[in-house]
Amino acid sequence: MPRTLSRRATGADAVFEHGARVVGASVLVITGGVGLFLAWQAYPTLQRYGVGFFTESQWQPDQDVIGIAAVLVGTVSVALVAMTIAFPLSVLVALYVSEYAPAKARSTLVSLIDLMAAVPSIIYGLWGFFLIMPYAAELAVWLQRNLGWIPFFEVVGSDPNAAVTDTTRYVASAFCAGIAVSMMVMPMACAVMRQVFSQTPQGEKEAALALGATRWGMVGAVVLPFGRGGIIGGTMLGLGRALGETIAVVLIVSPAFEIKPRILEVGTSTVSSLIAGRFGEASASQLSALLAAGFVLFVITLGVNTIAAVMVNRSRSGAGTDA
Repeated sequence: MPRTLSRRATGADAVFEHGARVVGASVLVITGGVGLFLAWQAYPTLQRYGVGFFTESQWQPDQDVIGIAAVLVGTVSVALVAMTIAFPLSVLVALYVSEYAPAKARSTLVSLIDLMAAVPSIIYGLWGFFLIMPYAAELAVWLQRNLGWIPFFEVVGSDPNAAVTDTTRYVASAFCAGIAVSMMVMPMACAVMRQVFSQTPQGEKEAALALGATRWGMVGAVVLPFGRGGIIGGTMLGLGRALGETIAVVLIVSPAFEIKPRILEVGTSTVSSLIAGRFGEASASQLSALLAAGFVLFVITLGVNTIAAVMVNRSRSGAGTDA
């Protein structure tokens, strides 16, 4: 008689399968619980202020004026500055480590990148405040002098061509905070990209080189298309970190509740820095408002990660190397 084959896992396979299911379900339960808790705590604020909570820029609880329009703009500004710097650095460093670095130095470079990701955010904040900010202010002056006709690089009331430029108008800005945050998100994005680049089939790389392609031509024709999913995933992972970074931003920026798309001007605020700065002295009603801001940030981050998952699924690594 033919033997009946069963696809049901047994022994150690069954233990691993059920354990993986429990862990996966626990992550979903914890994430859903956090979202429900924030939504429940935010409901009184959203019911009281309605749409005005999203359109009002001032945060003055004593005058019953509360809104997160300004901090949302600040959050996006800091994150965009950080990703503008971190994205090309992540791709280039990941390509160098996986394709160009000597074999003896590769493991050391990987360890250094991973070590950068383990450095506490307060260290990056202190580094950005004491070391980077003075140089960032000079760079901001140069950007306004050469690109001031673009609204993003305009600083109202400051003349970059003056004999003595007042650099205090260019510090504690979204630009300065974005530089520090970029150094925090770069190792995370780089680690994901490097891991995917390193999995490129060796046969396809050698075939491209055998057909006469240069090293860079092989990278552009084989490695980058294969690692498309890793590039998207690493970038979105870094963006999610940049949107929620707290301590470094608190140490660097000067709080300002004003819708300010000009990233070089002193003063801005993000959702996470607002919560960190006001949480300790908040009353019950103010605490509900802060949790409402946290709920909005939670939804934004969840949306970014969801979009990233969809894009990665549609851009599976290796899709561009099938031909």
